[in-house]
Amino acid sequence: MVSVVVRRNSKIIGFGVMLTGLALLGGCSSETGRVPFVDTDVSCLRKQMKGPMFLSFPLAANTCQRMSNHNFILNEKNAHPLPLNLKDAPDLQKQADEYGYSYTK
Repeated sequence: MVSVVVRRNSKIIGFGVMLTGLALLGGCSSETGRVPFVDTDVSCLRKQMKGPMFLSFPLAANTCQRMSNHNFILNEKNAHPLPLNLKDAPDLQKQADEYGYSYTK
């Protein structure tokens, strides 16, 4: 009886460790876009533009830009893109001006 409980608990712990590892590895990939609570607009843009895909500014901005509905699929009817926060990144500000993206300094 005790061995069954121990085996079940170790399977649950193993499954939890596996899910956590997959989530952490998925967050490291530049193809996933913005990592919640970690990436700023500037860090996300730089990661997208220098990563293995070398995206142009418009593609990187579309990948990194946040939406007014907090990027939820539901309630997207009235959602609009929020201005990029490009403080202390004059090179990205210049590109945002060039391509017509709104940003805050």
